[in-house]
Amino acid sequence: MDIANRIKNLRESTGMNRREFSDHAGIPLRTLEDWEAGRRTPPEYVPRLLAYMLKYEELVGREEDK
Repeated sequence: MDIANRIKNLRESTGMNRREFSDHAGIPLRTLEDWEAGRRTPPEYVPRLLAYMLKYEELVGREEDK
């Protein structure tokens, strides 16, 4: 899977639209749009960091619900 699809799949897994996800992750909206469209390519580590961030938030959210 290419980086554009990995980022799009991560965003879609959150249920957020592009604006919400860009605000949440601190990524400019235009940059996120360009990444998802394949017009620009982020560094290889960006999808991994986004995945780690989302997993961390999921785990912390579970702990707070207890």
